[in-house]
Amino acid sequence: QDQLVESGGGLVQAGGSLRLSCAASEHTFSSPCMAWFRQAPGKGREFVAAISRFGDLIYYADSVKGRFTISKDNARKMVYLQMNSLKPEDTAAYYCAARSANMYRYYDPNAYDYWGQGTQVTVSS
Repeated sequence: QDQLVESGGGLVQAGGSLRLSCAASEHTFSSPCMAWFRQAPGKGREFVAAISRFGDLIYYADSVKGRFTISKDNARKMVYLQMNSLKPEDTAAYYCAARSANMYRYYDPNAYDYWGQGTQVTVSS
């Protein structure tokens, strides 16, 4: 079964940190490309970060570069998003995604095949 299950969201003050986790099935974890997206109320799904299967290619949205870090734990089949220096504008539902294709157009949510249910992150000012 192809599954992605996010956890780790919550309420945090501006300047704080959170670590999101994504538990993947065997199949989805072997995807050539996995990513985090977010969606704020009334807005479209926005790319946050992407990582290749072996972790050799990593991309970030400009808005999170230097503050967020995406990583993988192969033994646990987990993908993480470490979020530091959080801002109120980071408030959104965060989604883990995976795709069968390679890293081409890694920023395009329409290019992903598998999605988790999302975890809410709220940053208070």
